[in-house]
Amino acid sequence: MKKIAQSFSNIVLLALWVLANPAAANEPAAWQALKQGGHIVLFRHANAPGGGDPMAVTIGDCTTQRNLDAVGRAQSVKLGERFRRQSIKIDSLLSSQWCRTRDTATLAFPTIQRNDATAFNSFFSNPDAAPVQTAAAKRLLINWRGAGNLVVVTHQVNITQLTDIFPASGEGVVLKSVNNTLTVVGRIAPN
Repeated sequence: MKKIAQSFSNIVLLALWVLANPAAANEPAAWQALKQGGHIVLFRHANAPGGGDPMAVTIGDCTTQRNLDAVGRAQSVKLGERFRRQSIKIDSLLSSQWCRTRDTATLAFPTIQRNDATAFNSFFSNPDAAPVQTAAAKRLLINWRGAGNLVVVTHQVNITQLTDIFPASGEGVVLKSVNNTLTVVGRIAPN
């Protein structure tokens, strides 16, 4: 009886999550779009316990930042495995300069050159930077072109500003750039 109650509870939680996140039902569409190429996927970094960062964050010094835990590292590896299983082509891999985004990208896609993109740095502790930084990120995304896909590993605040979606750790939002507009195609649930 306890297992049935737990299963029912899990189903209810999943249903509530899908209702609160209607694009989540479009995960098959998201994967199909990525198979076609020419799309963008914004991933929130994998699991890194806590919220925000300590007050004295130093770029390049991971000891001053919130970092991936064992769950986040495993989640990152599984993300890359999902891309490889589906034969998703990646033309470019970007991340913010924060260690947890760099680590997520590198663990997921170890054979792809990752580049820092300051437009995707977290502005959680400096919300006044959001408009300028979001505009720079949006320009970069709108102007990107490729036969494969652009993967960006960034932070919740950045993704929410760009898409109005509040992603879970390790969740992806697939976008298409059409006529200077970013359109959400679907979402990739965290694994």
